[in-house]
Amino acid sequence: MGSSSESFPAPSAEFLAVFRTLADTSGAMTFEQFMTVALYHPEVGYYRQSRPRVGRGKGTDFFTATTSGTIFGELVSSACTKLLRASGRNPASHTFVEVGAEPGGFGVLTNVAHPFAGTEVRRIGDPLALRGECVIFSNELFDAQPCRRTVYRNGTWRTVGVRIKEDRLEETELDMLNEQSPWPGTEGYRFDQPVAAATLSDQIAAEPWTGIFVAIDYGKTFRALVEETPAGTLRAYYRHSQSNDVLARPGEQDLTCHICWDWIEASLRQRGFSNPTLEFQEAFFIRHAGDFLATVSARDAAQFSPRKQALLQLLHPSHMGQKFQVLHAIR
Repeated sequence: MGSSSESFPAPSAEFLAVFRTLADTSGAMTFEQFMTVALYHPEVGYYRQSRPRVGRGKGTDFFTATTSGTIFGELVSSACTKLLRASGRNPASHTFVEVGAEPGGFGVLTNVAHPFAGTEVRRIGDPLALRGECVIFSNELFDAQPCRRTVYRNGTWRTVGVRIKEDRLEETELDMLNEQSPWPGTEGYRFDQPVAAATLSDQIAAEPWTGIFVAIDYGKTFRALVEETPAGTLRAYYRHSQSNDVLARPGEQDLTCHICWDWIEASLRQRGFSNPTLEFQEAFFIRHAGDFLATVSARDAAQFSPRKQALLQLLHPSHMGQKFQVLHAIR
């Protein structure tokens, strides 16, 4: 099963050395462990490398909404302000905390006028330390968490792992059943379980803070994940190209999978958040940042400015408008 070992370059010697150190006696580890190493290992992890990943420059791998410039931060600030005021809260008493900002990059509200008491950024490896009245914001944080890859085989969900074979990596079905997957499947169906994303959302919600939670990401319902994506949702991104070769260039390419919105909503409710609401990014900004959008449209009515072009990228359904969704809740 999995990708052909000849379809992509061999892993670096540094990655293989780390893999061998952490693998079991058979030279294998679970896919979840592999993805953790490939993305977050302090020496060979993709997100630990000192190089640009986001944007249009040389060597980058993908775009995010932050590539659009300050207008994305202005939209976020406007929408979060309206959500707070609609719940009878004062934005000036809340600290805007961005969780999961790109290492070495700037926060989404950098150079953006805002009404909040202050702004803070939590990067990879930073303690959460969330206290007091906050706006907790993330952009494409949860889809970058390691997933648990499983496959339905002979009436049960089996755990998928990764092993070394002649200095190459290949997928393998491990001799362990996935006890946390009691739902029925069809033979060969893959479910890339976004368990770590749900765990992280619960860790954020468990911190002693009040205010609003706003997460922009892409995901599906549980039902869609187990019924509509038979090949799984895990993908790789390298130099702005999407690939199914998820074992290629470990530590040098991004790995991402769809999150399960139902799981994150459940964790928020259990931690005292009321009415978690999921909207397409387009609808979220139109509904909650409408005044700002009207101002930009009126100001640039006579020209197709770079800001209006950025808005088109962020809001149009064929671009980011419906590719991304926004989950927000208040406590």
